[in-house]
Amino acid sequence: MSYIEIKNLKKTFRTRGKENDVLKGIDLEVREGEIFGIIGFSGAGKSTLARCINRLEVCDSGTVKVGGVDILALNKSELLKERRKIGMVFQNFNLFDSRTVYKNIAYPLEIAHFPKSKIKERVLETAELVGLSDKLDAYPGGLSGGQKQRVGIARALVNKPELLISDEATSALDPQTTIQILDLLKEINQKSGITILMITHELDAIRYSCNRMAVLEGGKIIEKGTVADIFNNPQSRTGELFAKVFTEFQSISLTEGAGI
Repeated sequence: MSYIEIKNLKKTFRTRGKENDVLKGIDLEVREGEIFGIIGFSGAGKSTLARCINRLEVCDSGTVKVGGVDILALNKSELLKERRKIGMVFQNFNLFDSRTVYKNIAYPLEIAHFPKSKIKERVLETAELVGLSDKLDAYPGGLSGGQKQRVGIARALVNKPELLISDEATSALDPQTTIQILDLLKEINQKSGITILMITHELDAIRYSCNRMAVLEGGKIIEKGTVADIFNNPQSRTGELFAKVFTEFQSISLTEGAGI
């Protein structure tokens, strides 16, 4: 069953009289409960697509349905309500340095006017889920990169959303921490059944976490299918480049591991 349905989505940015077509008719379906990967090089339109799905960017045309709801057809109050069902995790964490971990996680509930007793219950529950129960009184400045991203994930999950959008969430992390965060996302997906859209340029993140994926190039989805099919038999230039880079990376890693 499709949870995200995107049809002919287009977005153009206009700067100083010039037009830049960033999304050129995106068609995409993501199944309920899966971790779906979107991969592409810088400038392919990945982050713009992420922001269009929850209407942080206003699209020019097309449709975006999340859980059967046409996001682009909602008025302001309806959109605010639907956005609570969509969590976002960003590359740069976007934490409040002057707020504790507890206060950072609680922020979405505070602006949604949750009762204080409910906020405490939900924050403690979510902090335990992401392994931060012992860090609630700490400030972001005293946390590692992985811990900061766990706060970001907790904040995205505290509203109990149905969809989590991970926009380059592991790009600023070292390889070991990346694996820990990916394991956390997989565990959350398995426990809650939440749909996760993983947008990244990292090959390992896609191969480690996703069964299906799409390749974005120049504002268009040029290839989609299972991760195995695309990496083993790519049908696009970008797919070939990613597969080649991954193969070369594996070869280097094996050589180093053998001490050659």
